[in-house]
This record gives sequence, structure tokens and C-alpha cells, in this order.
Amino acid sequence: MTRARGFTLIELLVAMGIGMVVLLLAVSSLDSAGKGYGRNTDGITSEREARASLTQIGEDLSRAVWHRDTLVKHEGEDRALDQLGFLMLQPDDAQSDDERIGDLCATVYYVADLDTGGRMVRCLMRGFRNSQATFEAVKEGNVASLFGKTDADEPVAFGVLSFGVTPLRRMESGEWHDMEEGEMSSGTTQPEAFRLKLLLARRELAAKLMRSEDWEQSRLIPDSEHVEESNQVEFYEVIQNFAHPS
Repeated sequence: MTRARGFTLIELLVAMGIGMVVLLLAVSSLDSAGKGYGRNTDGITSEREARASLTQIGEDLSRAVWHRDTLVKHEGEDRALDQLGFLMLQPDDAQSDDERIGDLCATVYYVADLDTGGRMVRCLMRGFRNSQATFEAVKEGNVASLFGKTDADEPVAFGVLSFGVTPLRRMESGEWHDMEEGEMSSGTTQPEAFRLKLLLARRELAAKLMRSEDWEQSRLIPDSEHVEESNQVEFYEVIQNFAHPS
């Protein structure tokens, strides 16, 4: 009768070593998959937020009414932190009852840092001015006062690294032309559309930017030449028509 041969100590050690390698590879694969899933989820969240904010701006611009004091203010050094303010028509249900006297309202978009429990988050803000305040400002010839920042303004996007606004005119060829600095403020030339650029930090990067100085100067933020190849940010660019009924 042949006796079954057992494993030697060396064979057991080799088998255990192989098993350990397989286990480590499996764990590494799961970890990579988890990180990849996290990045994908983070990207989806940023995309939804960006699209929601750009859709909101687009809806406001579609109701815009031209005024020579329409605001386009370019700020920021390394990255654009622009402001956009304009008059627009809004239905009754978009206004508070006690401040509604018509349909002419105003809105302003700008970038600001919000304190969230000791941590600063850079946001795209939207300020809405009801018709009562708007009519008073127009009557007094002080439309610019409608575009100041107030505590009632609300964030529409978080983790904003850059917000760029460029007024456009369409050329005879059909291509869009960037309006020159001061061309719009003269009051004689109205933009037909705006090019909007929005750069957002993904959650992993945003979590490392704790102070206003970090949002300005952190080396973790990719420079403009490497934005498109970075997996730490999301970049969006759209052209929105500017409605200005005569």
C-alpha cells in the first residue's frame, strides 16, 4: 500500500509565499479600483455642479435686458476671477412677494471665499435683486449698485479655481469675436453672447486647500498649460446667448 506523501516545510513556505503574493496583488487591484471609482465619482459630482451652475447662468442670460451699465469686470492674476452683472426679466413666482413691483430684476455672479467651519472654500456666487430694488436703482441712475456683494447671495458652485467671462459679437463670417476692453462699457455696442469658462477643483484637491492663500497660490493647482491633462481639476467652456429685447 502506497502512503500519501505530505508537503515538506520548503514546499509549504513556497506555497504560502505564492499565496501572499496573490493576496497582495488582489488587495492592490481592489485599492486601485476603489481609487479609480472615487475619482470617477468625484468627476461626476464636479460635472453635475458645473453644468448646473452654467445652466443657471444661461437661463438668466436668456432673460437679460441690455443696459449700458451691464457689468463685466475682470479680476484675478494667475487665474480669472471675473464678475458678471446684468438686468433681466423674471416672473412673479421668482421673486419675494414683499419686494415685487414688476418683472425687471437684476443678478450678479462673482467668486468669493466662504468659511465652512474654519476651512475656506472658493465658490461661484449668485446674487439676485428683486424688482423693487431694481426699479429704484434704475430710477436713480445707479444700476451699478445692484451688482455689489451682499450676505444674501448664494453659492451655485464650490471649489472654483477660475471663472472667466468674455462678451462676444458675431462676425459676418459667422465666427464669434471677442469684444475689446471698454467696447461694451461705452454703451453703444451690445454683446450678442458671453463665453463662460469655469475651472473647478475636484474633491481631493479642494480638501487640501484650507485657506484663501491656498486657493490663490498653492503649488498643487496645475498651471494653465497643464489644466487639460490634470486629473485634479474639471474645466468647462460654453457660449451663452445674451438676449436684449429692444
